[in-house]
Amino acid sequence: MKMKVKVRHVTLSLVCLVLGFILAFSYSLANSEKKERAQLTDGQWQREDKLRSQLIGFQENNSDLQNEVYEKQQKVVDIEKELSQEKQIYFNLAEDAEKYRMFLGKVKVEGPGVSVTLSDSQYNPDDPNVNNYIVHEHHVYKVINEMYIAGASAVAINGQRLKHDSYILCTGPVITVDGVTYSAPFEITSIGDPEVLSSALNLTGGVKDQLVNENIDFSLKKENKLVFEPIISES
Repeated sequence: MKMKVKVRHVTLSLVCLVLGFILAFSYSLANSEKKERAQLTDGQWQREDKLRSQLIGFQENNSDLQNEVYEKQQKVVDIEKELSQEKQIYFNLAEDAEKYRMFLGKVKVEGPGVSVTLSDSQYNPDDPNVNNYIVHEHHVYKVINEMYIAGASAVAINGQRLKHDSYILCTGPVITVDGVTYSAPFEITSIGDPEVLSSALNLTGGVKDQLVNENIDFSLKKENKLVFEPIISES
């Protein structure tokens, strides 16, 4: 009987010991898993924080790059404006140079224009002074000056093109243009807008009226095309 009791006690002790070992191992295992989970969560948080910091850095860098792009774009716009202004300046210079060459008679000019013919008036017995009936150089100059003021690009007298230093002299019934003598009638042609030129010459109280009042026969004609060849220098 005593032997059976001892065996039961030993068996119970052994069971309790195994159960205690199992419980201790389970608690240790659960605690270890809890720590691992805590460590894993902390690592994920650190990684997320690191990625967030990198993203903020990328955004700041991108903002800086955008500002740099905007600055460079503005510089490009400024350069384009400057080049456009320089282009306009060069264009104006080229246009002025072309006008000067035309004024000097160095280039061929052609286009529409007008022709004005000045003729001596018929003799009037009531006025024996013949100078009051012939064309003088100041009559020719009035027409030429009005043509240039109205925008003529080139002017010629009896087909002889005028240049910047041309001179006109009157000797009795003839005039001399740059050393070449012509007799009346004198045809003064100019290249330019026919409407503008004719309107300028026909103004009330203008050149035409002044010449007619001075007994000069005045006639004006619009021309569809006039051609002035370059002036050949004698030198």
